[in-house]
Amino acid sequence: MTEQNKDILAALYEVIQQRKEADPESSYVSSLYHKGLDKILGKIGEEATETAIAGKSGDVDQVIYETADLWFHSLVLLGYYDLPPEKILDELQRRFGLSGLEEKANRNK
Repeated sequence: MTEQNKDILAALYEVIQQRKEADPESSYVSSLYHKGLDKILGKIGEEATETAIAGKSGDVDQVIYETADLWFHSLVLLGYYDLPPEKILDELQRRFGLSGLEEKANRNK
């Protein structure tokens, strides 16, 4: 992964944060924020379903496209709570090297 790829999450999140205050008539992100949390969560559910369908189809281009949509809408959710993507990256770093079973068991303690 290039530094440019790593930086795109931070740059995209910054734009998403700026769009919170934009006119909802001219900004898709602003329209999501103005419609509220349920709309944002609905979009994440929709994109997760479309990602799963793309995965099942085996069309890798669609998997890429739909995963990008899912990540984008997940960033909108993070923006709703003013959580920068670094928080998620830190959590992934914390989990790195743990087995999935071990990590899940530790969450339940």
